[in-house]
Amino acid sequence: MDGLVSRCSARLLQQEEEIKSLTAEIDRLKNCGCLGASPNLEQLQEENLKLKYRLNILQKMLKTKEQKVNPREIAENITKHLPDNECIEKVEIAGPGFINVHLRKDFVSEQLTSLLVNGVQLPAVGENKKVIVDFSSPNIAKEMHVGHLRSTIIGESVSRLFEFAGYDVLRLNHVGDWGTQFGMLIAHLQDKFPDYLTVSPPIGDLQAFYKESKKRFDTEEEFKKRAYQCVVLLQGKNPDITKAWKLICDVSRQEFNKIYDALDVSLIERGESFYQDRMNDIVQEFEDRGFVQVDDGRKIVFVPGCSIPLTIVKSDGGYTYDTSDLAAIKQRLSEEKADMIIYVVDSGQSVHFQTIFAAAQMIGWYDPKVTRVFHAGFGVVLGEDKKKFKTRAGETVRLMDLMGEGLKRSMDKLKEKERDKVLTAEELNAAQTSIAYGCIKYADLSHNRLNDYIFSFDKMLDDRGNTAAYLLYAFTRIRSIARLANIDEEMLQKAARETKILLDHEKEWKLGRCILRFPEILQKILDDLFLHTLCDYIYELATTFTEFYDSCYCVEKDRQTGKILKVNMWRMLLCEAVAAVMAKGFDILGIKPVQRM
Repeated sequence: MDGLVSRCSARLLQQEEEIKSLTAEIDRLKNCGCLGASPNLEQLQEENLKLKYRLNILQKMLKTKEQKVNPREIAENITKHLPDNECIEKVEIAGPGFINVHLRKDFVSEQLTSLLVNGVQLPAVGENKKVIVDFSSPNIAKEMHVGHLRSTIIGESVSRLFEFAGYDVLRLNHVGDWGTQFGMLIAHLQDKFPDYLTVSPPIGDLQAFYKESKKRFDTEEEFKKRAYQCVVLLQGKNPDITKAWKLICDVSRQEFNKIYDALDVSLIERGESFYQDRMNDIVQEFEDRGFVQVDDGRKIVFVPGCSIPLTIVKSDGGYTYDTSDLAAIKQRLSEEKADMIIYVVDSGQSVHFQTIFAAAQMIGWYDPKVTRVFHAGFGVVLGEDKKKFKTRAGETVRLMDLMGEGLKRSMDKLKEKERDKVLTAEELNAAQTSIAYGCIKYADLSHNRLNDYIFSFDKMLDDRGNTAAYLLYAFTRIRSIARLANIDEEMLQKAARETKILLDHEKEWKLGRCILRFPEILQKILDDLFLHTLCDYIYELATTFTEFYDSCYCVEKDRQTGKILKVNMWRMLLCEAVAAVMAKGFDILGIKPVQRM
């Protein structure tokens, strides 16, 4: 009970401050003669009234700690002071003090009509706010593997969600395109393709090229020296060496883009090289503020509350990942003017990011009360043996191979169900791609991102239970109801404007309420970035629809002839509302449904 009292006290103070602020704004509008802007004034007055109601309820709830507070008495105080409104039919107190709120059916019906007429929408909570999402981030000259899967999929979905909420989203790919490894790659390029400056080198397999250069670096002393010289020349912006570096980056970029295009992922590449010219200033700023200590030739920064210091200059004078990430966060805060920065990077980097964020606060680059900087960590992908997902040879699984296997298995599944006999070649290919990539994404997103998860094609392609395969099939069935009843988009739009949605049957009522929870679900994810909540909701919506469809006839037919006798249009509208919400949910998850499957 002490916890409840303290929470209520804090909320009470907050509400009082909000009322003072709103009252001052209303007085300002009146005093400056801005009554012409009446919608703005009315909106403020309405918000002020709502806050006063909340304040009244909180004041009734708060009693001194010495008094015994009966939970049921608190519930009675709350219900007694609830204002009349258009949403609530009645309020009941159950058990020791639970409050059951019953919504008005007319209100739910009106909200469903609004959804159908105006489309699935969220309040524009992100208006005039900028979010930077840092995700994917593979290393140049190395192939993307299964370890990049989660960051790419989660980051894309997070970006789509914030865009839907009205934010200006900058999607950044912080690729590893700088460092000592480029010395050996450039030196090897010079030896293997000496005319690279005039003839584009035909590097077919960059991974093999990387392994060749690494082997030479480890075994040939003369090559190793030349590799280090190439690094120095690259840092000095030698034009020939810079061209070699760009050629290697371009080959990698082409391979990355094949994967991004297939998965419908959009990113702006801004790698470590982008921040090189800023690093000297970063070091200087920390030195000027007295935060730098020298340890065995290294320049380090101890951050309060963090056990491991940041190394911002190595003993050989080179910069580190710490320096690069500090330069990146400062650029994003001071130049990009981000209101929020989200790093979608595996949980193994959590201590590193906590230290980077704490250092940025310590030096005064941002105030966490004003700007949100968040590490959206995630677990690893496991094989069915519950160990890190590897090939049978023990190597890391290439992402391109994984996607190819998904396409093969989804086609096998479609043919097993004889869909190849009823779909056109174009429809079959669309269904194959939708299922393959949809299942890979959904299997990831439907798990709590903090947990490891087991990658299993058999489970993700199962069309029973909470899988993309089941939900995609469910979606196509819902979309087909209107089509089979010869009702087109124009007829549905007309009905949405003219037909009242009845919610008399218990399954209609249950479905209507479930549909309207969508904005609430998304608002929660905007706060915690747990996308499995959206997956769980879409699955619940699909199963709730099945209950409705099994109990409520949308289209009544003659049992002998199959002729349509009657179309219950309000139920067709409920079908359309479910499909609209599922479609938007799929879009946020990066899944592309098809009309026929």
